[in-house]
Amino acid sequence: MPQDQYQTVREVAERLKVAEATVRHWIREGQLRAIDIGKGWRIADADLEVFLRQHQTAPRLPDADSTDADAEGGT
Repeated sequence: MPQDQYQTVREVAERLKVAEATVRHWIREGQLRAIDIGKGWRIADADLEVFLRQHQTAPRLPDADSTDADAEGGT
């Protein structure tokens, strides 16, 4: 089993551009899985990935960037 990397609430908040209180709310509500290790909550990369997938509006289309460039006349 591969070892997960863990992030702090602050790191997740900075990555997602939200307040730390928002991340803590997601944890309290059970939306975002986290581990309390004494110094604070830690969120595994795999758990953050699951959370983000559950909250996406639609799957990303393959090669969306190249399609945009083609539509604009780029190569």
